[in-house]
Amino acid sequence: MTPTILTDIEGTTSSISFVKDVLFPYARRELPRFVHLRGGDPEVRRWLDAVATDLGGACQDDVIVETLQGWIDQDRKHTALKALQGLLWAEGYRNGDYAAHVYSDAAAALRRWHRAGHPLAVYSSGSAGAQKLFFAHSDAGDLTPLFDAYFDTEIGGKREGTSYARIALALKRPPDELLFLSDVVEELDAAREAGLRTVLVDRLEDYPQPRTGEATHGHTRIERFDQLELA
Repeated sequence: MTPTILTDIEGTTSSISFVKDVLFPYARRELPRFVHLRGGDPEVRRWLDAVATDLGGACQDDVIVETLQGWIDQDRKHTALKALQGLLWAEGYRNGDYAAHVYSDAAAALRRWHRAGHPLAVYSSGSAGAQKLFFAHSDAGDLTPLFDAYFDTEIGGKREGTSYARIALALKRPPDELLFLSDVVEELDAAREAGLRTVLVDRLEDYPQPRTGEATHGHTRIERFDQLELA
């Protein structure tokens, strides 16, 4: 059996600090300008209107922007916010303002698994568009040719077992032929509930206090991708 590898991004393939200290502040800072200039674009307007609906109906764009900035501060996993962040981050990548951080062991393993014939997919709370941009503009080069599919919260929340069942259906693989890699134990619990195989990625750079014993919830634990042995 050649398992399909489904991976998270933040804290798994890449450092939490890059997202927290580079991407989030960039989106927060640039949102007012972005909405002012592109608020009339259908792709942007769709998501702004979705936020307005959540706020109870029609409201001014400056109120929407303030709400979105608050959600960024809270790291809220809202699909509209993630979509707008993805559009903003696209500008930053195109302008060369930053390159996405990917751990060297992760980049090497992803390339190795791809060569070995393991299908690769991504499941992250960031929009699928943002995921593609991330891996296209990584400090390890363009990694997008390695991946077959990208999933975000439009398929469901990452702590809901049904989301992983939907991903298995979308990939046309039995759940037990999917291996999910994540740094979040609760996400792994949900994936296991749906029948997926699971591995906790517990990077010391992101989690100085190792999660061992009962803290792993019984999931296989690794600190680097090169510690993972695939059947």
